[in-house]
Amino acid sequence: MKAIVLLLMWAILNPSLSFNGELAELECPDDCDCHYFRINWVTDCSDSHLTRIPYEDISLDVYILDLNDNSLTDIEPFPDNMKMRRLQLASNQLTELRSNMFDRLNYLIDADFSYNNISKVDPDSFENSSGFITLELQGNPLRPVEGPFLNQISLLYLDISSCGLNHIHPEFFANMTSLNSLDISNNPLGTLDDGVFKPLISLENLKMNSCNLTVLPKTVFDPFENLRNFEISGNYFQNVEWPLVFNKLVRLEQLNMKKSGLNLLPKNTFKNNIYLRTLILSENNLANLDIGSTIKQLHQLDTVDLSDCNLSLPLSEDIFSNSTKIRNLYLSGNSLFSSDLLVALAPLTDLQKLSLSNCGLKQLPDIFNNFKSLQELDISHNPLDDAFVKLLSPLENLEYLNMGYSNLSHISPTSFSKMTSIRRLVLAGNDINTLEPGLFGNLTKLEGLNISFCGLRRPLNATVFFINFTYTDITDLQLAGNPLKVSPTGPLLPKQLSRLRNLDLSNCNLTFLPIQSFQWTRNITSLIISGNQFDTSSDFRFLELLPNLELLDLRYNKLTTFDLTHILHIVHLKKLKLMGNPWKCDCYVAELWDWAVLEKSDIQVLEGSIATAENIKVFKSKGPKLLTCTYASDKFPISVNINKSSSRGRSFKNPQRVLNTANRTWAKYVRESGCEQRTNYTRRTRAAEYQRSNLGPNNWAVAAINTIVVYGTIMAILGVAILLTKNQHAAPRSCNKDT
Repeated sequence: MKAIVLLLMWAILNPSLSFNGELAELECPDDCDCHYFRINWVTDCSDSHLTRIPYEDISLDVYILDLNDNSLTDIEPFPDNMKMRRLQLASNQLTELRSNMFDRLNYLIDADFSYNNISKVDPDSFENSSGFITLELQGNPLRPVEGPFLNQISLLYLDISSCGLNHIHPEFFANMTSLNSLDISNNPLGTLDDGVFKPLISLENLKMNSCNLTVLPKTVFDPFENLRNFEISGNYFQNVEWPLVFNKLVRLEQLNMKKSGLNLLPKNTFKNNIYLRTLILSENNLANLDIGSTIKQLHQLDTVDLSDCNLSLPLSEDIFSNSTKIRNLYLSGNSLFSSDLLVALAPLTDLQKLSLSNCGLKQLPDIFNNFKSLQELDISHNPLDDAFVKLLSPLENLEYLNMGYSNLSHISPTSFSKMTSIRRLVLAGNDINTLEPGLFGNLTKLEGLNISFCGLRRPLNATVFFINFTYTDITDLQLAGNPLKVSPTGPLLPKQLSRLRNLDLSNCNLTFLPIQSFQWTRNITSLIISGNQFDTSSDFRFLELLPNLELLDLRYNKLTTFDLTHILHIVHLKKLKLMGNPWKCDCYVAELWDWAVLEKSDIQVLEGSIATAENIKVFKSKGPKLLTCTYASDKFPISVNINKSSSRGRSFKNPQRVLNTANRTWAKYVRESGCEQRTNYTRRTRAAEYQRSNLGPNNWAVAAINTIVVYGTIMAILGVAILLTKNQHAAPRSCNKDT
């Protein structure tokens, strides 16, 4: 018995068996980068010039296999017992999908084959994947099929947009009756057969944008009694009987008909769509639309978008009389008159968002005293002047005001004196040049100020605020695109902005910042200086005054190398953005990599180092951008030895590889480099830090739970062992007594 207990305890505690095995390093092909996303093993072989899937080197426990952006032309059967849930094969050269390719992937849930050359799909391709729910095929030249497209009753999401389909067979969806979301946008369909959607009684989300549709059968959408979200924008509809087409969509909540060739909608178009809350009709030529009659039955309307509709009929006083619940109204891009707006908007006392951008308004209607709840107002891109300001005075609850690009050259110091609730103010794109003293004095709740592209030659002066008052709410300042002339010494911003957290100085033609730049603004956590002229010789000592910095954006400058000592003191740094610079492949890359792994415990501190969570989600765009460097022409090695001794790498079957390009991702360069690691990042041991980097910051809770489980299991086994031992001693005594 004691031997059994000891054996069990050894099995539990032995590191080679490890209860935390799911987080141990698993198999990874030589040309791939592998890591954990939460507790799931991700094998990222994207953009690796593969012509064949390295089946033999992929772990059977892989959760996500990313093979995007390669040169794969075919798929061999995957090994048995592979636990893969998500397969990404976007942007390859596949020409067809056959059932034998995936018949062993019993756990497969999602698959992405977008942007290949697939013309044929076997209807039984995923018959052995009983839980298969998501299929992305957009961007493939699919041939029309005469019958069911896919025999997959479990499928919930199908994207076949941009597949060149000019016809959909009436039985196309016959065996996909559980489908919940369907995207067939950007196919040159022209027209639809009347019964094509008959099997899709469970559909709730449908996208049919840009399908060259001109006509619609009257009953084509009759099966869609459960449809809630419908997008049919970007078409060329003519003579469609809209009241009959929308007749059965009784649960419709959101309808997008943007840019669909509409020039008229009958008065009873939406008579049965009484639950419609969002109606988007923007970018249609609705010059003669009687808006009031069209939306008369829609008492639940919350959002109406009539932007860029060339509205020409006067806005009558009863246009919104039956839709008084509207909270979001977008009228931008129409030629409107102040007098019409005065009467038309009067019933909308609950209005919260109003967009009147680019409406040719030279003055604003005197109606804003009605809008006690208005929180957001966009009056940008109108030829306004200072005369309108007093009309906005009643908007004491306004929180967002956009006056950008309104040909303003002067703003009076009293312009915002009564708008004390404003939190975000946009003045960008006005040729202001200078800001008057006291201009922002009363904006004590201001959080964000955008004065980008205003021709400012000097940063904010203390006189625009109240002297001796700290604007504690101002956390976001955008000064991008101003031709700033920075003094060689002294602070960049005044004391009043001492609580500033986010500062954007991008595209300001900066070649330097003085060491004392942030003397009064040491609480900055996000600094954006991208798109400037910083180079390797630039003095970055201004960063020493930003100990709380969490994000540093140095993208698109002229940096070829970067000294790690610039940032070693910034203990809270969570994101360093360096892409877009002409980096040279050298040991500073390995130093930055080691700093991220060993000191920061998260390689994703370096944006673009590896594929992130956003890159591996099913519905996101493909081809993640990664950090790259280039070997100098005189230092380009013909072959490299994979560095196996460093904790930043792992053992590989082919330790020596021949290089055929001078461009390398940082991840591959680090694995190939012979650069020595620095040891003065921290007192923690390298082994502990490397283990922590593998776990990732989100997985410490998992590790803690696993530890509790291990010790709980040990105690339970010891308890059982004690009971068994007692029973063994008790049994002989019982027998002797009976005898």
